[in-house]
Amino acid sequence: MGMGAALSDSSPLWDRGSVQVILDISRLLTVANRPAPSGIDRVELAYARRYAEDPGSACTFVAELPLLGFAALPRQAVRDLIAALDQAWQTGKRMAVPAARRARLALPFGRSALSEALRRPGPKAFLLVSHRSLDRPARIAAMRRLGCHFVPMIHDLIPLVHPEFARPGHAEKHRKRIDGTAQHADGILVNSGVTGGELAPWLARRDVPPPIAVAPLGVALPKVEEPPAAPRPYFVVVGTIEPRKNHMLLLNLWRQFGATMGPRAPRLVVVGRRGWENENVLDMLERCAALDGLVKEHGQMGDRELAQLLRGARALLFPSFAEGFGLPLAEALALGVPAIASDLPALREVGADVPDYLDPLDGAAWRSAVLDYARADSLARRAQLARMAAWRAPDWDAHFGVVDGLLADLARPSLPARRAARPALQAAALRDGPAS
Repeated sequence: MGMGAALSDSSPLWDRGSVQVILDISRLLTVANRPAPSGIDRVELAYARRYAEDPGSACTFVAELPLLGFAALPRQAVRDLIAALDQAWQTGKRMAVPAARRARLALPFGRSALSEALRRPGPKAFLLVSHRSLDRPARIAAMRRLGCHFVPMIHDLIPLVHPEFARPGHAEKHRKRIDGTAQHADGILVNSGVTGGELAPWLARRDVPPPIAVAPLGVALPKVEEPPAAPRPYFVVVGTIEPRKNHMLLLNLWRQFGATMGPRAPRLVVVGRRGWENENVLDMLERCAALDGLVKEHGQMGDRELAQLLRGARALLFPSFAEGFGLPLAEALALGVPAIASDLPALREVGADVPDYLDPLDGAAWRSAVLDYARADSLARRAQLARMAAWRAPDWDAHFGVVDGLLADLARPSLPARRAARPALQAAALRDGPAS
């Protein structure tokens, strides 16, 4: 299957229950203390929610045990965790920790349950939709020896394409992830054509590269009422405070606004946790007197509060230097909020012709656009709202339609069948042993 291509017309109708899914949710067990999710957190939760709705035999949920590999989780524990995370991330409160703790306590007893699931007849797919474990290929190889097709999701290749934006050592770690994907994947999910295009050269070592399926991430936001007009127009930037997100451009603009406009300047709300390599940005946020009263750092916010904040904004500002997808852009447009965004191919995939796109280095253009959008009679903002009428948010049903199609292709009898491991070898193969 080519990137972004629909399934061929000859593809048979398929019941997703005919392929048993082994879904890794290790990441969800480690992020339950967060008041708000990252993009990858959202994806793993969406997959857990989707497969928790299927019959018990259709999906086995697994997570990693230190030194031992994967083990199955009780289905009810997973459902409890999903419900707790949903509530926690809607409200911005750390209330999912007990559910995650209960799931972790049950995990050591799940080795035999995973072995039993792998002994069931029929095709199986091991889905890993975060980047966890991709740099530990022996465990993935073990699942393949037990008869599973391996299907990872790659969210971006930014640490390899733009190592200057990665934390120290992260580029090499991501290289191991992509190398492991290239070696073991039977099919690959990506969130955008841009990500797929950057990934494709890494697969060239295979005689027959695995198919890449482009499945844009869905948007599911709480419904919020139109807020009352703010005393001053304001803009919102959403994302981890790190160099790639280009917060410094905006802070320098607002420092200039403060110097030239004083209290008449628009406001800026910075939403996101503090990341890495960001000392200059933090110095501006903490010590620049010119930003007092104009820029507010809000940290992480629950989904409802963030949606309410965005609904009242003049625009989302997205001056990033590199993106694999751009979920905040999709969320803003889904709420009917205009966006001024960097002119990046991945963001154009998400926003089509709706946002106003600018070079992330062109401070003068960003200054002009922000001041225009701040005006109540902004023609540019009005034009974007008109373009937005034809835009449709990506949804999870369409995303999982792509997933189902990929799994169906992998499960076709015409494809070479995997050699089933002997039951006596299963316990050993589940451990972190050498790849065959």
